[in-house]
Parts: sequence; structure tokens; C-alpha cells
Amino acid sequence: MNETLALQFTHRSDRSFSTAPISDDLLESIIEAAWHAPSSMNAQHVSLVVVRDAAKRARIAELAGGQPWIAEAPVFITVIVDFNKTSVGLQNVGATQHIHESVDGFAAGAVDAGIALGNLMLAARSLGLGVVAIGGLRRNPQEMIDLLELPALTYPIVGVTIGHIATPAQPKPRLPLASFRHDERYHAEAIAPAIATYDKVLPEYWHSIGRADGLPWSANLAKPYSQGFYRATKPVAAKQGFVQEQ
Repeated sequence: MNETLALQFTHRSDRSFSTAPISDDLLESIIEAAWHAPSSMNAQHVSLVVVRDAAKRARIAELAGGQPWIAEAPVFITVIVDFNKTSVGLQNVGATQHIHESVDGFAAGAVDAGIALGNLMLAARSLGLGVVAIGGLRRNPQEMIDLLELPALTYPIVGVTIGHIATPAQPKPRLPLASFRHDERYHAEAIAPAIATYDKVLPEYWHSIGRADGLPWSANLAKPYSQGFYRATKPVAAKQGFVQEQ
């Protein structure tokens, strides 16, 4: 197994960081890894906002639902779906952009943001740093937009905390591979038994790391997925100019 695969196979979400700074050289390499990520139509409709200011990171920690590791680690990067950038490009040739008004456009931006996020995390881990992806910034998206001074046609879709690891996390076990890989067609019959197995495995993991409150996978998802998750996403995205199609 090569070093890249070893990193990917042992992915973990670290939430214990020292306050030691990340050097400019390391941070530049991490950002350039994301900059080189592919994008739909070569649109490059992703931007990053890098936050090192301690007060801003503390505020983001609050907006994300009280996640102290955001404030503890020295760098927080917000990954932005950025159709402002492409709109300016179209204006240069006398065209008017409408792709951001479609669900497909928002989906394309979100996919490309996810690819950039993956590059950020793999690059950081390859340099010996810890990472944890933060979807919780969508809990209060308007406040994030205001804090980062984002223009219309942009949306803060996800973030990542990066820092030097204080206490390493233990990688979580995954659902059985049979629930993930489907050859030639989707094998719906494989899903229920895979979940039944995982619902037994995950509590064992929680117990191994001292989490008495850890739930089986199905139970853990029950509340957020039966009620909806970050309800501000749709109205704030619409306010930013996204998904206006009828």
C-alpha cells in the first residue's frame, strides 16, 4: 500500500488540537492542493476563505453549534460555492449567468466544493496535521456570510479545521462495504443486513473510546434525519441568488 492510500484508509476526524501555528509554507501547500482540484466545466466555482484570526475562529465555533476545536486549532478554512466569480466572467463577454438559479447549478457547486475539501484534508494529513470537516457552519449561514463578507452568488457550504494534533482520534468503523459498492446495479437487498451489522459494531467503537452516550448508527441519525437538518440553507441560499428556477 502506498502512502496516499494509507492516509485515505486511516482517515479520522481529529478534534483535539494544540495551539501551535501552522507555517505559511505548509498552509500554502494545503491551499494549492485544493486549488488544483478538478471542477465541472472547468468553471472553478469554488473559493476558500482562510481564517487564522482567533476572535473570528471563536465566533465560527459558536455559529457552528459550539464546536470548541474550531477555536482551538490555528486555521479554519471555509469552502465557498462561488458563482460570483463565474458571473463576472460571463459579464466580460456580454452574457448573463443563469446556472446559479438551477438546482443542478447548486449541486455542481456543492460537488466541486466537496472535491476541494477532500484535497484540503488529504494534503493537511499528508503533512502530519489533523483535520475535521465542519458542516455545522450551515446552521447559521447568514451569520457566516456576514462574518466573511461574502457577496451575492456565493454560499458557505462546508469548512475544515486544521491544526497540530494534541490527542489523536480513533478512526470510526464504516458501514460494510456491501452497502457502498454496487456492481452493475444498485443492490438494495444488501442495505438492511449491512445496517443491522453496523448497528452492532458502532456501539462497540463508542465503548472502546469511552463514549457512554454513543448510539447505534440508525438511532444516531433518527432525530436529525427525521426532522430535517439545517433549515436555513434554502432561504439563505435563495437570498444569495441560488435556485430561483420555477
